[in-house]
Amino acid sequence: MKTVAVFNNKGGVGKTSLVYHLAWMYAELGSNVLVADLDPQANLTSMFLDDDAMEQLWAENGSSGTIYSSLLPLLEGIGDVAAPIVHRPTRGIGLVAGDMLLSGAEDELSSQWPDCMDGKPRAFRVLSALSRAIREAAKQVAADLILVDVGPNPGALNRAALLAADHVVVPLAPDLYSIQGLRNLGPTLRRWRQQWASRKGQNKVVGLELPRGGMRPIGYVVLQHAVRLDRPVKAYERWMDRIPGAYRDLVLEESTEDSPSVQDDIHCLGTLKHFRSLMPLAQEARKSMFLLKAADGALGGHTYAVQGCYSDFRALAKRVARASKGSS
Repeated sequence: MKTVAVFNNKGGVGKTSLVYHLAWMYAELGSNVLVADLDPQANLTSMFLDDDAMEQLWAENGSSGTIYSSLLPLLEGIGDVAAPIVHRPTRGIGLVAGDMLLSGAEDELSSQWPDCMDGKPRAFRVLSALSRAIREAAKQVAADLILVDVGPNPGALNRAALLAADHVVVPLAPDLYSIQGLRNLGPTLRRWRQQWASRKGQNKVVGLELPRGGMRPIGYVVLQHAVRLDRPVKAYERWMDRIPGAYRDLVLEESTEDSPSVQDDIHCLGTLKHFRSLMPLAQEARKSMFLLKAADGALGGHTYAVQGCYSDFRALAKRVARASKGSS
């Protein structure tokens, strides 16, 4: 069972939508997938669950049935991680629901990081908490794959979340901001991986399942790549042309000589259109864009867009699965 996180410290590139639709596609292809919403914004959870369900999760007397409620006994010092409640929004998909209160764990996760070097038991329990929670959830649903959504920042919460990930998929948009984001993302992943490797050996808690902390980048996905009317084509092509070299240099530390085009790049897992007209219909129907039917309002030209969306995500899901199996 592999854990794949979708991460870019630059927001607004369609990260959460990518996780959502990959989960639906893996379920469509017959796999059991666990989706863990570890972004305090909890946008992924709101895509799966309606407002009434969300209100019950975030009750005034305290959250229940979320990732935060699972961590709460450990954070309050009254126990260890509680078994997470897994929601089943549809067949083949299990959801560990997100929680805006999760941001409150940031300080604790930050303070425990240096304590690992002193071998303090609580430090290892806290830093492994997210990993242990989602792996326990995966066992409940016999998941073949875990998909993790995290926030767009390199903070302590995301560090703990990404420790749980074997692999990382990087969503990008063809613009300056995504390229700039890679300058921080690549070194950050390498630093966290090296630092965790040096810390794991200090653990003295017998039987504690620590995350491997692999977080190996297995490729990037270019999102929203339809040419926009308000952006000159040459500018769009310029940033597309820079993506392969930037990814090699900044994320993989490889030579950028003779970098290929995005279309020919082995590190490009896929390029996805925006599918602007389908997203509102999908949100209303609370399903993926590529499963929309006429009853959901997918009529006329939408029918062809749905078919194209299905083909694109099917190909992407298979590439991600191959890349995660082939990466050590």
